Amino acid sequence: MVLPPATTLSGRTGAAVLGDGDVPAALAVCATDPVGSVLAASRLEHAATVGVRRAGGELWGYAEDDVLLAVCWVGANLVPVVGTADAAVHARATAAFAELGATRGRRCSSIVGPAPTVLDLWGRLRGTWPVEREVRAHQPSMVLDTEPVIASDPRVRRSRPDEYDMVLPACIRMFTEEVGYSPASGPGGPYETRVRRLIEEGRSFVLVDRAGGWRRPRVVFKAEVPAVAGGVAQVQGVWVDPERRGERLSESGMAAVVRATRADVAPVVSLYVNGYNTRAVRAYEAVGFREVGAYATVLF
Repeated sequence: MVLPPATTLSGRTGAAVLGDGDVPAALAVCATDPVGSVLAASRLEHAATVGVRRAGGELWGYAEDDVLLAVCWVGANLVPVVGTADAAVHARATAAFAELGATRGRRCSSIVGPAPTVLDLWGRLRGTWPVEREVRAHQPSMVLDTEPVIASDPRVRRSRPDEYDMVLPACIRMFTEEVGYSPASGPGGPYETRVRRLIEEGRSFVLVDRAGGWRRPRVVFKAEVPAVAGGVAQVQGVWVDPERRGERLSESGMAAVVRATRADVAPVVSLYVNGYNTRAVRAYEAVGFREVGAYATVLF
């Protein structure tokens, strides 16, 4: 589609809700930090094709003298990106976004992104939005842009569409363990649709155990690659069945996911992990990931 020209920030200084014509400028902001901004940039690349509303969100921007310096993608999650290291600009941008957020209210289930921006923004929003359920203030952001340093598990492969009914329960178990509640809402629900879409797009990976003593085949390792933009693919939802933990499946499994993703999705593979999960951090380091920064997440 042909996007209309950007007019929402013409001559402005401050924060505003942006339109389709501002998407290229917003992507340019994201390009200043491809790893930190991949969650927002993946939605914006989709919005560049179908429009912001059809992409399922809202786009906020902060400009000074008509120059876009920071953006927020606001959908199921609010993802802020500040495209400069200038501390004064960063503070003005988060203050302006907090004012806009206070006016528009909370519609997201979390705020997630680079830790300094998320924590500053939430510090300014706290008291105007409902009380948070949890703040995960330090989540190491890790990348691997070369081949893994360990062997891959050859059994790890992309999920098949006919395996949806087997993959979905593993995804729900992972989410429930990680976040504290079930995301399931029934056939055709948003979480179920997301799982099905990732399988269909070849961004869902599994190891299926067909000889583990269970009555039917079962997913014992899984991971997804839901966010891809700017040459970066972010892995999420890494999970190992509790009965199979301690077998280093996450290490060899992640090595397989990285090799497949770098081969035909993006050359840089990233992830973020809770800082208190030292076992997971060590496992990713064993695969070859290195820490390049930190994310933070505010859960509602």
